[in-house]
Amino acid sequence: MSIPKKPDPAKLVTGCIINDKASIGKLYPMLEDTFGPVDIISRWLDFAYTDYYYKEMGSPLFRKVFVFKHLIAQDELALIKEKTNELEKRFVSSGKRNVNIDPGYLVSSRFILATGKEYSHRIYIGRRIYADLTLMYSKKEGFKTLDWTYPDYASDSMIAFLSKVRDKYLLDLKAGKGKKND
Repeated sequence: MSIPKKPDPAKLVTGCIINDKASIGKLYPMLEDTFGPVDIISRWLDFAYTDYYYKEMGSPLFRKVFVFKHLIAQDELALIKEKTNELEKRFVSSGKRNVNIDPGYLVSSRFILATGKEYSHRIYIGRRIYADLTLMYSKKEGFKTLDWTYPDYASDSMIAFLSKVRDKYLLDLKAGKGKKND
């Protein structure tokens, strides 16, 4: 018989796709008000590697990744996705989004994104939200992409960045820092 144990807290990461870099000036304080202080390791990752949002948002598109100081419970992801959906609504003009926010979390073995879209490899986590296993981590290979990993998250720059986030997460976890009560 397996004995369930409480999972480790996770590092909250939000990937934001925007069509105007100036929008970050408005989005950043909203994210901090909603999820707490942003960690120093947040960064721009140049252009988004996807054309999926061009019809709705135009082009070029830019990606900014925010990493938050406070660790979260893994089972908060569906609620977090609902909150980011509400934030996105503040950036709608003429019925189209100008900001797309992809929340996810990182733990030592994987990187998960939240989505409202069902697919065979996505696990339902409640509140009409699914968890997408985006990257897996192994000691030998580091982060590994999967057949369905989005191009932005499969890019060398994103994997290098998330590897640094993982290093910071492990330090925070070891030190017992970053929990919301700290």
